Amino acid sequence: MYNIRMKLIVFLGNPGLKYRRTRHNVGFAVGDVVAKAWGARWKNDKKFAAEMARAGQVLLAKPQLFYNLTGDSVARTMQFYKIAPSDLLVVCDDLNLDFGKIRYRERGSDGGNNGLKSIIAHIGSDFARVRIGTNNAARTAMDDADFVLSKFSREETKQLPEILAGVLDKINDFAQPGVS
Repeated sequence: MYNIRMKLIVFLGNPGLKYRRTRHNVGFAVGDVVAKAWGARWKNDKKFAAEMARAGQVLLAKPQLFYNLTGDSVARTMQFYKIAPSDLLVVCDDLNLDFGKIRYRERGSDGGNNGLKSIIAHIGSDFARVRIGTNNAARTAMDDADFVLSKFSREETKQLPEILAGVLDKINDFAQPGVS
């Protein structure tokens, strides 16, 4: 029924240059770090509405639908490749976690994240996720939508490479032994 060897790692963000380097697109930034570390190349795949890359038995995906619609892309990819929910990892931002905190869970709720909410609506909640904290003091000065679409501060930007490396460690743990 499911191809238990294939894994899928989905990195959440919004398509387009306008959203690049925003808090909501930290998932895409992680995807770029992972693809580079694993020697994988991104290719646009309209069938899945995503940029896709492959490293061994692990598929990487950056859905090119807006954040709250990503479940459609994820479901199409999983159905085509016959990937079980237990072989899915989603990487996303979390405005409820302090900046830089990394949280891994094997399953759970959407926690108010609209990307996770969309994925759960399409496939259920039995998939792993890595959440990257983006919360800081500026959040109290704006509504949540404006906050997640804001850019990182200069100081936060300096810290991102170390944070992204920490997320890569979690992803490597999930992907083994799928990465050659």
